[in-house]
Amino acid sequence: MEPNDELCLCFHVTRRKLVNFLRVEQPKRASQLSECFGAGTGCGWCRPFLNQMFEDACSADGVTSDLPTPEDYARMRARYIRDGHGTPPRRGP
Repeated sequence: MEPNDELCLCFHVTRRKLVNFLRVEQPKRASQLSECFGAGTGCGWCRPFLNQMFEDACSADGVTSDLPTPEDYARMRARYIRDGHGTPPRRGP
């Protein structure tokens, strides 16, 4: 996954935005990543990835874990939604 690829598909939050949020804001808990444009507050699919990014940012080496390709990521999320594990926010009226 590249920096401009969306990590939170519900709210279109990119990996770059989250990395910068972690660097600048230095949140104390992973749940504070929701302050970055609502990341993780929609269907819930991205929460494990957000938690891993937070843990990586807190580690001494700051390594960001590998993520699937954007296509695989979207496919896995679609399966997650289809299986009834989360509901994306409604769009428009």
